[in-house]
Amino acid sequence: MAVKIRLLRMGKIRNPQYRIVVADSRTKRDGRAIEFVGIYQPKHDPSLIEVKSDRVQYWLSVGAQPSEAVQRILEKTGDWQKFKNLPAPPPLLVPAEQADRKAIYEAEAQAAAGLAEATTPKPAKKAAKAAEAPAQTEEQAGADSGEQA
Repeated sequence: MAVKIRLLRMGKIRNPQYRIVVADSRTKRDGRAIEFVGIYQPKHDPSLIEVKSDRVQYWLSVGAQPSEAVQRILEKTGDWQKFKNLPAPPPLLVPAEQADRKAIYEAEAQAAAGLAEATTPKPAKKAAKAAEAPAQTEEQAGADSGEQA
């Protein structure tokens, strides 16, 4: 029996989410799997990849063949290099730390109530435009608008 490590598609239309599975090569793409060994969510920024490294190493050692897509994923996580005794890849990207929404809300509420100064900077588009334009005197402003004194 030929065993493959491949992707099983899940999720909604235009929101693919995959499970990395070990399955018989003769089964359908979304058919029965022998074992689930990870997940891959390409729509996240950066893509979410979770792999059970010990189980993948076991299946590769007993002869399971990864599909091309799974091999690329395993190369990113370093499991393929570990199996082939190659140097490790660069570390995966991790998502940026998200700001605490509750803390931001409370700070804005206090600023609106006048209890504390706003800590989040406001967009300074108007200030930037005013700094770029030369200051006009009243005479220049009247002359520009076409008024005569």
